[in-house]
Formats: sequence, C-alpha cells, structure tokens
Amino acid sequence: QVQLVESGGGLVQAGGSLRLSCAASGSFFSINAMGWYRQAPGKQRELVAAITSGGSTNYADSVKGRFTVSRDNAKNTVYLQMNSLKPEDTAVYYCNAAISLAYGYRYREFWGQGTLVTVSS
Repeated sequence: QVQLVESGGGLVQAGGSLRLSCAASGSFFSINAMGWYRQAPGKQRELVAAITSGGSTNYADSVKGRFTVSRDNAKNTVYLQMNSLKPEDTAVYYCNAAISLAYGYRYREFWGQGTLVTVSS
C-alpha cells in the first residue's frame, strides 16, 4: 500500500519561512511527477508547484520567486521551501505524486493527508 506522508506545516508570521516534506512509502515501481497543491477555506484546490522525475519544475504565478520545489529521488521525497510567506498562503497543503505500482502499470495519482499552513499578519 502506497502512502504519502507530509510534514512541516505550522503557524508562521508573515514574511517567515516553512519547509514542507512529503515521503512516499510502500511497494511501488517508480514515481513520475511529484508536487504540492493547496486548498484554502471556501476555495478550490489549486496547484502550487510540481517537479518531474527529471527535475523540471512548474509553479503557480502567485508563488513564483517565493517557493521552491525540489525532490530527492533516492528518498522518494519531495520538498516545498516556502519563503516570504503571506497571509493568503494560508491553506491545507497536499502532496501529490504519480506512481506506477509495477513495471508496465500506468501511473496513478496518490495524495497525502494534508498539512495545515497558517500565516498570521
């Protein structure tokens, strides 16, 4: 059974920094793209940042220049370094990964349980 376990959320003042981590565990063949989504109260879930297995990245316009996504393929882990945080960054952040469970199997999306990030003004 594949699990994505997130850590690193919490409460921070505006202008501060947090680093989120998400590790994939269980039995699987390979991981393609990994990334982070967020969902604020009353809003739809949105993509924050994503990174392919080769290291190509994609960011939401609202976080460009402030957030950095990275991954450690050996540890099956993706990170989100968040700097210059703003109150509007407050949300539950979800880890996402496209994982193939065995050779020749198609990639499926898996989600973490979410971690709350609260930015106070």
